[in-house]
Amino acid sequence: MTSHTLLSALKSNKPAFGAWITTTSQIYARSLAKASPNLSWVMLDCEHGLISLNPGAYELISAVNSIGPNAPSTLVRIPATGMSTGVNWQIKYALDAGARGILVPMVGTVEKAREIAADSRFAPIGRRGFGSAHTQENWGISTMDYLKNANDNVVVMIQIETKEGVENMEGIVAVEGIDGVFIGPYDLSIALGYPPPNPDPHPEIEKIIQRILQVTQSAGKKCAMYCTSGVQAAKRAKEGFDMINVTHDIGALTTGILSELNAATSGQ
Repeated sequence: MTSHTLLSALKSNKPAFGAWITTTSQIYARSLAKASPNLSWVMLDCEHGLISLNPGAYELISAVNSIGPNAPSTLVRIPATGMSTGVNWQIKYALDAGARGILVPMVGTVEKAREIAADSRFAPIGRRGFGSAHTQENWGISTMDYLKNANDNVVVMIQIETKEGVENMEGIVAVEGIDGVFIGPYDLSIALGYPPPNPDPHPEIEKIIQRILQVTQSAGKKCAMYCTSGVQAAKRAKEGFDMINVTHDIGALTTGILSELNAATSGQ
């Protein structure tokens, strides 16, 4: 099977809800991925999470994929930012581990977006190398099927969350091979001199978020938004975002325990 849950959700033109994974526990990752049939994707955060690209990402991807063909699509946010040189090897590690897609943070220029697109696709449209025995294994398909279909099924996303990225957004989203933009409201706010969301973004940042949404979708690309609660996610779904993060592993664990303890002690 070369398609996956996220692609199916995006093709249905319905919001694709996901969750962030920041810890290295395979048990947590698998449990989170099994939590709801409405979960289309999970993001393994190798930038700000505690997950290493090798072997951590591979092990978590394998744990999620072990659920079966309807498992949420595993995506990987690489640690290097789009302002840095040398992100090629990190994209390679993530995709060789079997990720269904990658996310590159802090992309600010058209040139960097082009590099990311090329590094994520095999020739003739890209320059990605091949050689891992683990990639197709994690997809559950043959080597030839993976090579034949990966370019059309790997999701390549970048984050616009810097002043430079905002200034160059029209050119960035137009780059062929970039499938979408993931908005990081926290770094976007800080980079532009505003306080981080608490829980919602500052009104001036909200204007920029809506502009990114409009520009991205006008270019025929998908626009994703990072939220920290179901209430926020529902609001963003109504606004037309294509992909929406609902929660993250530590946040869900903390709020879940807090909610149950509050219920247990409410009558005391």
